[in-house]
Amino acid sequence: MGIWLFYTYGWVGPRLTLPPIGTFLRAPALRADAEALLFSAKTFAAAMLAYYIALRIGLPRPSWAIITAYLVSQGSAGASLSRGVYRMVGTLIGAAATVVILPTFVAEPIICSLVLAGWIGFCLFLSLLDRTPRAYAFVLAGYTASLIGFPAVAEPDAIFDTALVRVQEIGLGILCAVLIHRFLLPRPMTGQLVAKVTATLRDARRLAGDLLRGETDPRQQADRHRLALDLLALNGLAMHLPYDPAIARPRRATLRHLHDRLARLLPLATEIEARLAAIHDDEALAALRHDIGQWIDAAPSSETDATAPHLIDRANQLRAETYAEPAQGGQLLAGNLAGHLAELVRLLHEGDLLGREVANARPARNRASRFGGMPATGYVHHRDPLMAARAAIGATLGILAGCLLWIWSAWPDGGLAVSVLGVTCALFGNVDAPAPNVRKYMLGSLYGVVLSLAYSFIILPRVTDFPMLVVVLAPAFLWGGSLQPRPATAYMALGITLTIPILSGLGAQYSADFADALNGSVALFVATGFGAASMTLLQTVPADAAIDRLLWLSRRDVARRARGHGPAEAGWTSLMVDRTALQLPRLAASTRLRADTLDAMLRYLRIGHAVARLHRALVPASDAIDRHARQLLGALAEGLANSRDDNADAVAALHQRLETLIARVAADADEGRLRLLDPLLDLRFALAATTDPQRAA
Repeated sequence: MGIWLFYTYGWVGPRLTLPPIGTFLRAPALRADAEALLFSAKTFAAAMLAYYIALRIGLPRPSWAIITAYLVSQGSAGASLSRGVYRMVGTLIGAAATVVILPTFVAEPIICSLVLAGWIGFCLFLSLLDRTPRAYAFVLAGYTASLIGFPAVAEPDAIFDTALVRVQEIGLGILCAVLIHRFLLPRPMTGQLVAKVTATLRDARRLAGDLLRGETDPRQQADRHRLALDLLALNGLAMHLPYDPAIARPRRATLRHLHDRLARLLPLATEIEARLAAIHDDEALAALRHDIGQWIDAAPSSETDATAPHLIDRANQLRAETYAEPAQGGQLLAGNLAGHLAELVRLLHEGDLLGREVANARPARNRASRFGGMPATGYVHHRDPLMAARAAIGATLGILAGCLLWIWSAWPDGGLAVSVLGVTCALFGNVDAPAPNVRKYMLGSLYGVVLSLAYSFIILPRVTDFPMLVVVLAPAFLWGGSLQPRPATAYMALGITLTIPILSGLGAQYSADFADALNGSVALFVATGFGAASMTLLQTVPADAAIDRLLWLSRRDVARRARGHGPAEAGWTSLMVDRTALQLPRLAASTRLRADTLDAMLRYLRIGHAVARLHRALVPASDAIDRHARQLLGALAEGLANSRDDNADAVAALHQRLETLIARVAADADEGRLRLLDPLLDLRFALAATTDPQRAA
């Protein structure tokens, strides 16, 4: 203890009084350790409860109940229940598919292997398209068929009984995990969500305040990009809310409205930053900026709520007055900036109101009138069927190759090895580079094998009753469970907690066999090693290729919007925010410039927003200005579709046409000025931003 105190806090002299233990527990690292230990204890209790019940009712493989308890357990009660529901649904579908496939094709081993591998790949394809917690059901439908089907090839007549028993064992593990996490020191998801919403809104106001003060260093740009990850995290928490045990939960509609406003802040901050760098404030605009900055710095209250509409009216009035004056470049930009400042205040104000609704878990009575009856879009996930199909085909080919090697070699434990291979390809195939995660799992499996051999042949033979069994199992499982909530060690924990129950022979009675344990260990490592190799060859997507794919899809979608197609504004913004969030972890493994790539994503987001607004502003009975605007959009769409958006000559020609059109609109005294000027100015600034960085690596 003294050594630990020395390395942690330095020398503790005899006259120094240590802070209370509560002070230590408030430290983030120690608090995370305490939460991990509590999670591990609860999960171990659920696993032992499931194991005990399985033994009492005579299930043949009670170890599956233990494994399921660990796979289902999550950090909150709501997430554990939702994962349990999806696992149960996936298990039922996978078991039913296996009962149909195996007896039908068992006489043709190669065809049977192809069908099972194809089913696993198809389920992986669906899970990659879903990208919500529901995807876990598709993953389970795939690897349940692998776990049940391949080992049962030698006894196809018993496949129905095997599937039925497996469903019972898994259902028991799910039930125990859900009950323990729901009623034993439950950790509701709602509290985590409210805390995350509060922190995100606070960060959004801070970023807006820094922006108006002209503080736009790289750190603040990184914070702005990180907002995309915050929105992804909020969506992940919100998906579990229907399963949360909290009595009062935020409404999904409230969260969708909040997401729409926070997502719009990401490109809007870039728009305002570009205007501030291009113009010098006049007196009225400087006073407006100062008052908005003071409003942002003040803590949200009833007073700030009353001030926000006045600031919005001032900004809109300044915009209208500036546009009404004779056309000059600086005046046009000042009016455009005033309009964006009005939108900034509105978004932050409505975000504060929605944040209070989330905290109070009830909607405001006059929300419909307050927000103009606007429908909420919420989070929109990027889906790429081509990349999902690539991963699914790679998994199918890898599993089929393993089956062919098993058939050719007639390996007695080949069924177990191929079933583990199928689980590996399905469970780890949802990322661009699965092999590093598989290697972490193999490391955990190595620990699990060593512990399993020690339990099987040294410790368990001396255990005579169930309480003693729980005592001797506790150290290994509590250690493995404490690693599970930590992202860096989650896959290693999976290898530990999945390997020990199977290889230790935790059945109704002690029946350890050294040859079986050794053969099972060899099959496990051969399967995971083969899986890592096949996934490296067939399922891995280089980080730069994945980044280029997202940039190309974004450019393609901007071209579609320039032609008048694509989702509504909130849906487009949310889709691009999700793509930005997907780029962030990939950039960590890439050699290209992080800032340039993220700026390119924001550039496409802003162009897509501007061209859609311009399309809506064009009237059917078009005049010469509207015809020129349509020609401009057509040229922009053609340039994006032909990858000429980073060609200097093409961009210069497009800018020239755009400047000519802006000058004609500014000289027009009718309503067309207000109708077309804002989207044209937004398009000019978006096109002038950093070009596509695909060659910046």
